[in-house]
Amino acid sequence: MAVAELGVVVLDCPDPRALAHFYADVLGGTVEGEGDWVDLKLPDGRALAFQAAPGFVPPKWPAPDDSQQFHLDLTVPDLDAAEKAVLELGARPLDAEDRSRTFRVYADPAGHPFCLCAC
Repeated sequence: MAVAELGVVVLDCPDPRALAHFYADVLGGTVEGEGDWVDLKLPDGRALAFQAAPGFVPPKWPAPDDSQQFHLDLTVPDLDAAEKAVLELGARPLDAEDRSRTFRVYADPAGHPFCLCAC
């Protein structure tokens, strides 16, 4: 028997509203809230939340001596088109050179790693 169920994934960041808008542009949905906590309500009913973290230090990728903390896998139908879109929105490539793989790794504007996956 489960003790709990997953509520929402929360990303620490320096600017919750800005990062919520980045992910809204990537995933769709609506941004709700102001200040230290902002929610992104996705079209399918799921949500991501963004929490202000003073002194936020983004994870390093790849860094065998440091934790990446977590990352999001975002499924896309076309890696090249999705890559172009996220780069225009402010993402930066972390590990996207190998075009033979079914995934590419990027950092969001706050530095969190995420993968675009054609899996």
